[in-house]
Amino acid sequence: GINAEYMGTPSECLFFFGMPVVEISEDCIRNVWASNMHEEIPKLSQIAEKYKYISVDTEFPGVVVTPLCTSDSPYCYWKTICCNVNILKIIQLGLTFADQYGNHPPGVCTWQFNFHFDIGYDMYAQDSLDMLEKAGIDFQKHQTDGIDVSDFAEMLISSGIVLNEETKWIAFHSGYDFGYLMKLLTNEELPENEEDFFEKLSTWFGQIYDLKYLIKNCPYLNHRCGLNQLALDLKVERIGPSHQAGSDSLITSLLFFKIQQQLKNVEQYVNILYGLGVDAAEAMKDQKDLFEQHPAHTRSVLTYVY
Repeated sequence: GINAEYMGTPSECLFFFGMPVVEISEDCIRNVWASNMHEEIPKLSQIAEKYKYISVDTEFPGVVVTPLCTSDSPYCYWKTICCNVNILKIIQLGLTFADQYGNHPPGVCTWQFNFHFDIGYDMYAQDSLDMLEKAGIDFQKHQTDGIDVSDFAEMLISSGIVLNEETKWIAFHSGYDFGYLMKLLTNEELPENEEDFFEKLSTWFGQIYDLKYLIKNCPYLNHRCGLNQLALDLKVERIGPSHQAGSDSLITSLLFFKIQQQLKNVEQYVNILYGLGVDAAEAMKDQKDLFEQHPAHTRSVLTYVY
C-alpha cells in the first residue's frame, strides 16, 4: 500500500499525501480463464458500486503492420494503432479497481482476463511473443482455456462498468488499450477516422485519464519514460510480473493516485490520450516536444502501404 510520505528533492516532483489506504495483499490479482469467467465477472458489478476508478492494461501480440507515412505525425500514429488492432487479437486484459482516495478493495482488487490465442494460427510479432513468454504468459493455456472475446464482451457489457458515466478509466499510453477494448466490445473494426474513434470512446468509457499524458504536465517527471521506470522514480512497488496485464494495471492505479496529488484539477486532463487527438495537435504545434511512439512499435515485421 501507499504510506503518507514526503518524497523528492528540489530536482524531483514533490508529493505530499496522507489519504486513507487499504493495504494490498500479494494475492490481490485474480487470474480469469474460460473455466472461471462466469464466476468472476459478476463480482465486478458489486466492486464497481464503491470502487469506480478502473485502471486498465492490455497485452497484445506487438505491431506487425507499419503504414508508410511520416513516423512522428499524429496521422501515422493513429493509422498504426487502427491497422494493427484491426488484424490482431488481444491476449490479456487487466482491470484494477480503486475508490476516489486510491483505496483498493480488500483481498482481490485486480482481475486478469486471459483470452484465447493460438500461436500456431494467430498473427504476432516474434519479439513481442518472446517478451510475453519471458513474463510468464502461458500460451499453451491461452490456446486450451482462453476466454472467447464474444462471450467476454457480452458479460462485460452486462456488468454495467462500461456505458457508465460514473466510472473513471485510467491507463498508461492508452491508445492500444482502448483500441483493443473498443474492438472487443463492439465486435467491429476501429474506424479509420480518429474523431469517430474518440466519439465512440466517450460513449463507452465516459471519463479516461492517460497517465503518460498526465506526467507531461508534471515538470519534474519525464513523460518519455516507461511504466517500470516511472514506478522506480516514484518508489512504487510492483506486485506481480511486469508485462502481464494484471500487474501493469495495478501499478498504473497506484501511480495515478500518487501523481494526482501533484496535479491541480486533474479533471482538465480528462479524455486526452497520449499521442492522439488533443495531445497530438499540441505536439505538432510545439515541435520541440513531439510525442513518443508506443514501445510495441519497435517490434514490427511487416510494412503495409496506405
